Amino acid sequence: MNITPKSFRLHIALFGRTNTGKSSFLNLIAGQEVSIVSEQPGTTTDTVEKTMELPPFGPVVLIDTAGIDDSTALAGKRLAKTEEVFNRADIILLICEGTNTGKFETAIKARAAGKNIPVICIANKSDQPGASVSTDFISADSTRPAERDRVLAELKSRLLDVCPDEVIQPPPLVSDLIPHGGLALFVAPIDAQAPKGRLILPQVSAIRDALDGNSGALIVKETEYTHMLNRLKTPPDIVICDSQVVKQIIAETPAEIPCTTFSILFARLKGDLSTLAAGAAAVDNLKSGDGVLIAESCTHHAADDDIGRVKIPRWLREYTGADLQIDVFAGRDFPVNLNEYKLVVQCGGCMHNRREILSRIERCAADGVPITNYGLCISKTQGVLNRVLEPFKLNRQDAMKGTHYERTIPKS
Repeated sequence: MNITPKSFRLHIALFGRTNTGKSSFLNLIAGQEVSIVSEQPGTTTDTVEKTMELPPFGPVVLIDTAGIDDSTALAGKRLAKTEEVFNRADIILLICEGTNTGKFETAIKARAAGKNIPVICIANKSDQPGASVSTDFISADSTRPAERDRVLAELKSRLLDVCPDEVIQPPPLVSDLIPHGGLALFVAPIDAQAPKGRLILPQVSAIRDALDGNSGALIVKETEYTHMLNRLKTPPDIVICDSQVVKQIIAETPAEIPCTTFSILFARLKGDLSTLAAGAAAVDNLKSGDGVLIAESCTHHAADDDIGRVKIPRWLREYTGADLQIDVFAGRDFPVNLNEYKLVVQCGGCMHNRREILSRIERCAADGVPITNYGLCISKTQGVLNRVLEPFKLNRQDAMKGTHYERTIPKS
């Protein structure tokens, strides 16, 4: 991999009414024509994304949205797409025509406040006659390229003031679990779902984070794991495996060596590990006829033994002995009504940013539906849940924090 995945970038969303110059402002900041610009209201019909480097934040994603006051024939669908952006925006740029604001701008601010999303107001078209200046706004004339340096400098200053701490200093993936100069042993099966000539994103990310923490990383297939473990003069500081082989790896690993899975690392990085671990206990309560939602981040073509569509449903049915009704939603599709489900099983979320996964956790909590993730669910059904949680010092009381339903983590 030679680019930073979108899911690890700061997401900056542009909101505002039609024809306030959102697309022009995006083009100004990006320094190139990313969005189509027209005097015709409603030109932006869907969300437009632009990835770029924005020092000192590093790689970011800029998201242009349809006008919040769209009244065209497709307004309903366009606004639904715009609403989805609230679930993944880290920061909102509210593009206004000058400093004029009204009910639409107030509604955006209220929606953002409800999700704790910082809002920076942009007074676009500030060159027009009668336009006023306010320190609450960044003034801009998006049609003048010469304005870019000034606007960008002021935008960066405002972003530094409001940017969430986890973006400036993101939580570690695995480096805090390995001592300085230590060794992590990664187990990565190479099966039909593995990308040709590459490792999957969680594996690459874990290797990079271990190196960033001045530790070593050794990666092997599950078929060579025991052989490689026996070759080491001293045991590794942690073993991290693909969830699909967790039962085998736990069985072949001495009890004194900490073990977990890539998916569980991402449960901590992208979501709330305590809540997701507590959600795994809901597997014990499933009975015939109960609905289970499998939520995938990516939209890959399913293989014959697909992890989300085939393996997890099979393991859940084998563990519970129940005839479960299982639905699969992929990408950013997520049901509005969660009440028909008794459990949501979210994938590791490597293709979503942290805010989007946390948004899903919040929605499940609001509806009283337990949510867990692939790695935790698989470890539960394989009887090794407690073992894979040991590296995080997560006890039963910790796992209850932040949940809205009474659960305990039983002994695996």
